Amino acid sequence: MDPFDVILYPVVTEKAIRLLEEENKLVFIVHRKATKQDIKKAMKELFDVEVEKVNTLITPKGEKKAYIKLKEGYDASKIAAELGIY
Repeated sequence: MDPFDVILYPVVTEKAIRLLEEENKLVFIVHRKATKQDIKKAMKELFDVEVEKVNTLITPKGEKKAYIKLKEGYDASKIAAELGIY
């Protein structure tokens, strides 16, 4: 899958901002058929960061949400600033 097709858009909620600040996690809506490996690869290609862990869930709206924890040494708030969400 193309990285631009995998990561659709960031989630900007109070919970997402708290996760960003406290746990170095980013929250995105991703393509429904994207695997955790696809999401890791897309994050590396698009934002040049290493991903420690990816958790996914399907929302009641039918969208796939990914919680992406970055490895030590990578700052999630820098990526959020690039995207204009922090």
